[in-house]
Amino acid sequence: MHIRVLFFAVIKQTLGVSNIKLEIDEQTNVSGLRRIMEEKYPDHQGLFQHTLVAVNQNFVTEDDFIPPNAEVAFFPPVSGGSELPTIYKITRRPLNIDNLVEKITLPTTGAVVIFTGVIRGITTRGCAHDTEALTYESYKPMALKKMQQIADEIRERWPAVEGIVLTQRIGTMVKKTITVVIACSSPHRDDGVFDAAKYGIDRLKEIVPVWKKEISSNGEEWIEGEYYPKAGE
Repeated sequence: MHIRVLFFAVIKQTLGVSNIKLEIDEQTNVSGLRRIMEEKYPDHQGLFQHTLVAVNQNFVTEDDFIPPNAEVAFFPPVSGGSELPTIYKITRRPLNIDNLVEKITLPTTGAVVIFTGVIRGITTRGCAHDTEALTYESYKPMALKKMQQIADEIRERWPAVEGIVLTQRIGTMVKKTITVVIACSSPHRDDGVFDAAKYGIDRLKEIVPVWKKEISSNGEEWIEGEYYPKAGE
């Protein structure tokens, strides 16, 4: 069956489109439609997790089914909620730093602190050796949820932070490739934005389920971390 999907505010701005026509299966509920949207826009999966949804101009629950020829609207909370940009994603595509910084730069922004993780060609862990490539793998649904948690923690600790980027690239990549970008923006450089960005990468390494396998002339090895999250963390 066919439906029309509308996008508003930051969702429309991020996707660059105000509406689309979509064909879905019968007995598709709102939760299922969210998954369909995440598959359709793989670079913006976190965008659909916390939006409000209206069907034929009425608010609905996650279990409600979408009727044929429905008009479905995705939009952010309307009752005074913050629209500060938060970007978190797991992707196989190259990470474009300029594009990410642009998305978290507001008219009031005066500082953006960026951390980029790059695959090094020489690894000093154990006996020093060359690294040919790394393969990154993730438990994607949980990883995105934990990225959102980290963003919430950053905003709680550093209220002046405006925009937040938490992005991780997965797949097999060669040395000198950027694999992770963490960025925070704020009106001034002394608003805690340096600490916020450092917290972002440190916390990502602790609780976001992403693993890497090192590929070298000596063979392949999964690299394990040392931090064990507490229950509920």
